[in-house]
Amino acid sequence: MQQAKVTYKGQITIPKAVRDALNIEEGDSVTLRVEGEHAILRPVKKKALLEFFGVFPATKPYPGTASLRKRVGKKLGENLCARMKS
Repeated sequence: MQQAKVTYKGQITIPKAVRDALNIEEGDSVTLRVEGEHAILRPVKKKALLEFFGVFPATKPYPGTASLRKRVGKKLGENLCARMKS
């Protein structure tokens, strides 16, 4: 069992053995959950955006860049006209 001391600000340093066991690295976040008189620490790993590629099924086909640019341009024009009228 590892032990950590609480500072006057309520902070602790996670011991190296625990960081190594849970593969916690600099910049990682952890979650803490209280269960009775125990606190459970769990690492939260950041994932690269590319790791999410293909996770969600496409609900409709991709219309293409030209089509999207046309729609965005139309919407920007509508917003500009609305601002000029007010």
